[in-house]
Amino acid sequence: MEIKINGQVFKGKQVELDEAADKKQIAFSFDVTSETYHDVTSLLYRNDFEVDIPKKSMTFPATIKEYATSTTNLYEKGKTSEFYLKLREK
Repeated sequence: MEIKINGQVFKGKQVELDEAADKKQIAFSFDVTSETYHDVTSLLYRNDFEVDIPKKSMTFPATIKEYATSTTNLYEKGKTSEFYLKLREK
């Protein structure tokens, strides 16, 4: 599923969308390569997001609730890591 965070497109895997809670949440995994690592982490450090889920016609402001990565060493060319991100509506 395509998920946009501040306009940057992510191809979400294992997407879990919770619309029933008092605040919306979305959790998903996505791949990050050594080539995209800097852009992705720079975006995530802001922790102030506009989430857009085109398939659901849904947008909401959010911050990070949970974040994890399968590896932290993406400085080596050609490496890929799976990131996990859970965002919660502000």
